[in-house]
Amino acid sequence: MKIGNKILIYFSTTVIALTAISLTIIYILFFEYREEEFQQQQNGKIHTTIKLIEKFKRESAAISYLIDQQDINDFYDEKLLVYDSNKNLIFASLDSLYIVKAESILNKLSPTQRWIETKEENYDLIGIYVEANNQNYYAVSKAYDAFGYTKLYFLRNVLIGIFLFITIVVILISRLLSNKISRPITTLAENLNKYDLSKEKVEELKIETSSYELNQLTQRFNELIKRTNEAFVFQKHTIHHISHQLKTPISVLVSELERIRNIPNIEVITSEIENQITKTKSLGSIINVLLEISKIESGQQIKKQALRIDELFFDVIEELNAIYPDFQFEVNYVPDEINENKLVINLNPVLIRQAILNLLTNCISYSHNSKAEIKFDCSQSNELKIQILNSGKPISTEEEKFLFNHFFRGKNSEGKIGFGLGLVLTKRIAEINSATITYSNPAPNINVFELNFPLS
Repeated sequence: MKIGNKILIYFSTTVIALTAISLTIIYILFFEYREEEFQQQQNGKIHTTIKLIEKFKRESAAISYLIDQQDINDFYDEKLLVYDSNKNLIFASLDSLYIVKAESILNKLSPTQRWIETKEENYDLIGIYVEANNQNYYAVSKAYDAFGYTKLYFLRNVLIGIFLFITIVVILISRLLSNKISRPITTLAENLNKYDLSKEKVEELKIETSSYELNQLTQRFNELIKRTNEAFVFQKHTIHHISHQLKTPISVLVSELERIRNIPNIEVITSEIENQITKTKSLGSIINVLLEISKIESGQQIKKQALRIDELFFDVIEELNAIYPDFQFEVNYVPDEINENKLVINLNPVLIRQAILNLLTNCISYSHNSKAEIKFDCSQSNELKIQILNSGKPISTEEEKFLFNHFFRGKNSEGKIGFGLGLVLTKRIAEINSATITYSNPAPNINVFELNFPLS
């Protein structure tokens, strides 16, 4: 069921039901009030008649007849019977109305049960026990409340009219409100149906509404779409790379090994094998990181722990020094006296180590000399800045925009070992660890990669 129809049904049903209950309660209260008021009028008439009977009991029956004749128009269609203490009839009104339950009520009346009320069809019937001037009397009155029922029927018709009017108004207002409330949601649903998630770049969903919840929903949806799209694009490139791009270097490795097998010189074989080992390790590391990132993209919780980021750099430097003993990394801290707590960050050790390895390996591969500088800038209170500087041929301005794209390799990478994925993975790892990475060329032949980690 559409949400607009649900709002219409729920709102209108609730209001109409409450209205019906309220009007019904008003009718019942008036019904009870009419009955109580009329019975009290009957009771008053009985007491008045008994007082007159008591006053003129020594006079003839004609006087009693005149009393009844005087009161005959008090009620429409009434019968009144008065009995003495022995329950003998001493007065009966002139009306021809017959009281079916008179004998039954009279038998039940006593000094302990002084009031009985009941109904005969639409007639109100009461029986009372009265004490007056040391005399006991019993009385039974049956009368039709014409005036009260007329007001009751009029009230009933008015309440029915009010109910029908309110029902029509509520339905119209409910439809208006449901359309107004559901329009943004309907628009949102229509826009969602138009989304083509197969595109690499999906436009943000926009909806005009003043509803805070819908604005939040739209914002969160756009964030979800963005993350999903990023994961989709990354996964597509990763699968494409594993299924096609890695096939070529693996085939090359196999061909190289077959070629090396036929080399007679053992020294040449050793050198060639070392070269292939380096290529294989690089390829294996990339595959491992791809798998780790794929796990994260699939929704698995990333495990982080508090690590000293400079110690990770030192570990990687030590590992690279074993392979490139002639290359030197100079590590500096800004300012000279630093707060070491700023170097402790929550990170995923496997991924961040691979990112550091990629950056430092790039330094080695693209340096004109055998040294590079790593600078830890702890001068800011809200972030840690890490700069990796080396001298070498810079990336051109045209190529900078593609630097962190899949499979991109600049002109300065000609003749270098690589697959065009190192910086892409490094950027993704930085994002996963809440960091950013940028490249700059502040001076001729100077390359700077900068990592920024927010400090909470």
